Amino acid sequence: MADQKNQVRLAVDIGGTFTDVVLELPAGSRFTAKLLTTYSHPGQAVLQGISAVLAKAGIEAGDIGLIIHGTTLATNALIERSGAVTALLTTEGHRDALEMAHEDRFEQYDIMIDRPQPLVPRHLRLPVRERMDAGGGIRIPLDEQSLEAALPVLDGHGVESVAIGYLHAFVNPEHEQRTAEWLRERRPELSITLASEVCPEIREFERLSTACANAYVRPLMARYLGRLDGELKELGFRCPFLLMTSGGGLTTLETAARFPIRLVESGPAGGAILARDVARQSGMKRVLSFDMGGTTAKLCLVDDFEPLMSRSFEVDRVYRFKKGSGLPVRIPVIEMVEIGAGGGSIARVDKLNRIQVGPESAGSEPGPAAYGRGGSRPAVTDADVLLGRVVTSTFAGGAFRLDSKAAADAVRRDLGAPLKLDAESAAFGISEVVDENMAAAARAHAAEFGMDLGSRDMVAVGGAAPLHSARQGEKLGVRRIVVPADAGVGSAVGVLLAPVAYEVVRSRRQNLSALDPGVVNRLMEEMHEESATVVRMGAPKAVLSETRQAFMRYVGQGHEIVVNLPPGPYGEEHAAGFHALFEEAYSRLYGRVIEGVDIEVLSWTLTLSAPNPKDPAPGDPAADAAVQAGEPEPIARQALFDPARQAPVDAAVYLRKALRPGSRVPGPALITEQQTTTVVPSAWAAEIGPGGHIILEKAV
Repeated sequence: MADQKNQVRLAVDIGGTFTDVVLELPAGSRFTAKLLTTYSHPGQAVLQGISAVLAKAGIEAGDIGLIIHGTTLATNALIERSGAVTALLTTEGHRDALEMAHEDRFEQYDIMIDRPQPLVPRHLRLPVRERMDAGGGIRIPLDEQSLEAALPVLDGHGVESVAIGYLHAFVNPEHEQRTAEWLRERRPELSITLASEVCPEIREFERLSTACANAYVRPLMARYLGRLDGELKELGFRCPFLLMTSGGGLTTLETAARFPIRLVESGPAGGAILARDVARQSGMKRVLSFDMGGTTAKLCLVDDFEPLMSRSFEVDRVYRFKKGSGLPVRIPVIEMVEIGAGGGSIARVDKLNRIQVGPESAGSEPGPAAYGRGGSRPAVTDADVLLGRVVTSTFAGGAFRLDSKAAADAVRRDLGAPLKLDAESAAFGISEVVDENMAAAARAHAAEFGMDLGSRDMVAVGGAAPLHSARQGEKLGVRRIVVPADAGVGSAVGVLLAPVAYEVVRSRRQNLSALDPGVVNRLMEEMHEESATVVRMGAPKAVLSETRQAFMRYVGQGHEIVVNLPPGPYGEEHAAGFHALFEEAYSRLYGRVIEGVDIEVLSWTLTLSAPNPKDPAPGDPAADAAVQAGEPEPIARQALFDPARQAPVDAAVYLRKALRPGSRVPGPALITEQQTTTVVPSAWAAEIGPGGHIILEKAV
């Protein structure tokens, strides 16, 4: 195994309920583990899962060539407000920028709207006398007496982390850098984040919000990553340790510990990357990625084999998941909508006798009632058990047995009794509500981008998605659904497909009528060097590809559009080319161009990426070789609730590993595997595709 060490890869994804581990061998075979997340020490479940897959594969820690980690720990810390005590040093007169935000209302007609509370309270937002102008010139020198005045406040409130964000520092970071040096000399134990490093872009509110979010989670993530890295080394791992970013690339441990805000959507990004690769393999150009786990559901649009990307993201939307009600962060991120709908989402009856599901989750501690770990409130998993959608003997790879009686008791007590329904009807109500919540989120997400869903195919990823995908398809008008191999640990599989990549952004205003190629070329050289420093740590010998983009607008407009740029270096002759590229992109979006108005570039981005790793073989070759010719035979039969008939039907149960490409399974049926179960309703049929994927299609 030692000569093939670099091809042995291990992926880990920590979710709110489950921790998934996937080991891939050079031949393409995979070994997986799914464990309940250990909140007190998340690394405990990681190490247990790693030990389990190593034992299954019969290899040792020293045989692993690469470890890739995706996690929602940073996101959870922001949502739960469990990060470090954080202070903000900012330009005098601007301490309230975080609270003022955009000075708009995300819900016009509700006078009682809840606004997201800043991560840093006002008494820890400390003014510093200094001033830069928009061109980076020093108007007021840094007053170190202001810094001296801040020290007693930092000490008195036990501040662990400090964000430094000065006006126009994205053009000239001198004052931020000097402040950081000054603080490190006097308080070396403090964790320090510079807004000019984490978000060197125009727009003060977003820059400060991103810097504060990074500072808030940085001590927590640095401790976790450092501890896990040390524990892995103690076990004999000597391979590179990379982290999945929100933008679908990989970065180094050092960079992740420094800028943990780039990890906020790293787990869900893995599911989107897997959906992208399944779309490529299957030739599906328009796809809805549906990722449902134990805590949340994530929906993402994939067009022309690439997920939609964004430069901004909102954490912790407090008002019905509405845009504008969360904490904005400016990072490269895969565009998706995330709602509190998962297997652990708790169901209840509200004051109007309506069934409500989520966003509160039972998580893994104590988990749904069926887990038998002390949970007493009914969750979506409990409803799925009562509806016959779960094959209890294979749940979570047989790690523990589900308690059907406990699930029935919880559903009957909390929903059945108040609504005068039997347990089965109440369970169906839970399922319908959570399915409609997810469908509504998908419709709203598609509408935001002017897209429809009925013409799309769906890729179902996550432990709970295959149970609900067919019903989602019915609600959204989707007629073909693909459940990838190892879908139950799909996010962990997805991180194995991500390239080592890093994006750098800089705001430097340039009018095309007076473009200074020298300034742009120097800027691009600096960005290339910064990106290469990160990427080379994870891919030291790879041939890197470079992508350049500019955020451009007509002078006087309030928002920019993204324009892809050609390779450099640039000369004066490129101004006309940039102009043409902008008008082409603008016309494609808005159907027209504006004559006689100058065009300006606000920000520039440069991304370096190593080549994508080889696509792992979706199936287990050993399992495929053992399949005998002939029609598949069910291993059991089970009652499955049919929404169309509003009654249970007799469903055949099949082992997924016993099905070969070309095998067809008519509904009603259940196709079970270690990490999930695919529900095939009466009106659907399943077929195993060439790559080992399950293809669900609805009868006409």
